[in-house]
Amino acid sequence: MEIVKKNLIPLLLVFLIMGCTAQETNTSLPIVSSGTIERVENFPSKFISQRNVDVWLPDGYNSNEQYSVLYMHDGQMLFDSTNTWNNQEWGVDEIVSKLIKEGVIKKCIVVGIWNSGRGRHSDYFPQKPFEALPKKYQDSVLNAAKRNKETALFSTEVQSDNYLKFLVSELKPFIDKTYSTKPDKENTFIAGSSMGGLVSAYAICEYPEIFGGAACMSTHWIGTFSIINNPIPETFINYLNANLPSSETHKIYFDYGTEFLDALYEPYQKRVDEIMINSGYDEKNWKTMKFTGADHSEKSWRNRLDIPIIFLLGNI
Repeated sequence: MEIVKKNLIPLLLVFLIMGCTAQETNTSLPIVSSGTIERVENFPSKFISQRNVDVWLPDGYNSNEQYSVLYMHDGQMLFDSTNTWNNQEWGVDEIVSKLIKEGVIKKCIVVGIWNSGRGRHSDYFPQKPFEALPKKYQDSVLNAAKRNKETALFSTEVQSDNYLKFLVSELKPFIDKTYSTKPDKENTFIAGSSMGGLVSAYAICEYPEIFGGAACMSTHWIGTFSIINNPIPETFINYLNANLPSSETHKIYFDYGTEFLDALYEPYQKRVDEIMINSGYDEKNWKTMKFTGADHSEKSWRNRLDIPIIFLLGNI
């Protein structure tokens, strides 16, 4: 395990920074194999920097029907591998379309919120857990980022509270007004991977009246570069213990692989699983899955995306 730790620290940096700069690669409209994409360019916000929002509508979308809504982070990575920095994609259009046509899930639309480039980490890092960290540790993390601008994760102060305000008070009202949606929490879901997994868990805790379910894939519990003397996972765990929404009205999905970055997550995920059990969650409203051999990539998330989609939006 010690070899894994040493090798993963620089690899972690590569993955997170590449995720941060993804927006700068290709801004053309994604080509999808099913459904259609409508883009809102540079969606304005009084809370965060403006960014593109790609809305996927399934084949046969009809304004006379109402649709559930799945909000997904890192929107530029979801639909078209020819537009992404690593030539990978989640395959959201193919997977969701297939499940709808088979009648396995509710009819839904998918809202892909682009990350903000170098501000991604600041947008996605759960703010209240960050502010619960020792002040010296907060300062050391932010100062290290300022000193090393080439690899800085925190280009701004942590602002995930503002990111969530953007989602619930600006973007969601626009989506519900523009498209034929079911706006209640039973039909509103949020999903992401890595830091996007963290902020998805944060969203359902902070806004349980808005989001009825969250999918948190390869959740990046360690938050930064290293697991050595790192208080961040414990802070996240304490936050979840105090803020999980009711198990009677919400669904939460977690998963992780065993390769590269994902090899670090299992001990922390097991701690989270204990909290889920103690909070009354069971197989009806919570799932944690381990995928042996899976790594930290869009290819891996695509290979298992149907599982959380069915868990959250499944027709029971």
